[in-house]
Amino acid sequence: MSAATATTDTTTAGSGLRADGRISPRSHLRHTGALVRRNLLWIRQDPESMFDAVLFPIVFTLLFVYVFGGSIGQALGGGQEAYVQYIVPGLMAMMGMNMAMGVGTGFNQDFNTGVMDRFRSLPIGRGSVLFAKISVEMMRMLIATGILMVVGVLVGFDITDWPGLLAAVGLSAVFGSALMWIFLTLGVVLKNAQSVQAMGFLVLMPLQFGSSIFAPPQSMPGWLQSFTDYNPLSSLADAARGLMVGGPVAQDLWTTLAWSVGITVVMAPVAIHKFRTKT
Repeated sequence: MSAATATTDTTTAGSGLRADGRISPRSHLRHTGALVRRNLLWIRQDPESMFDAVLFPIVFTLLFVYVFGGSIGQALGGGQEAYVQYIVPGLMAMMGMNMAMGVGTGFNQDFNTGVMDRFRSLPIGRGSVLFAKISVEMMRMLIATGILMVVGVLVGFDITDWPGLLAAVGLSAVFGSALMWIFLTLGVVLKNAQSVQAMGFLVLMPLQFGSSIFAPPQSMPGWLQSFTDYNPLSSLADAARGLMVGGPVAQDLWTTLAWSVGITVVMAPVAIHKFRTKT
């Protein structure tokens, strides 16, 4: 074997490329792990980027419990204590959507600062960049969920079913990861982070407030109740309540999983394709 051939074989093996130019699954995992570490180091250097994950569950829990808890709790037939049991699972369902918007703005900023140009010049799997982003955002979401539960317990939330709580966290994580593919696509397509954030709010606000997250839909107008029936956030919030505090679970659980799989199957290939072809 010549020296040139040996050099070429060593380079190919080191980059994880197969003989046909494809990257092996093992190399994809290694690249994803390296990029996850890079994103975590960036958070360490910029701790302000964790403000949303830390402050969001605190502010929203206190705001809704102490501003709306009395009136909506009476409608639930139990006052503020009943509303705490209602709103905390709803906020858990909301957590994934808000964290998903963050992955889109961060992804867009990486493009505008030239970081993605560097990544795409390296012999790494294109999907590794996206999977690393989602992995780090999932970690941020779990931190935010942990803070939410601590604050919820402090304001009176009663955890009676720990397996159900863990199942609700897992369900929220699955749905949140599906939504991240939508916002990754927006992060690639739109020109700047402000546009991603603005588009995110236009989508998030109707979905969040037109759902059963904050209040029972029975008091809403008929046309809005019809919207909440098909809103995936309502299914997620109701499934989380059923798992955490008791109640019907099966239909909302399967509906949420179906939405999660459908969104991922449709949007993941789109996000990867847009990332590969963006100039």
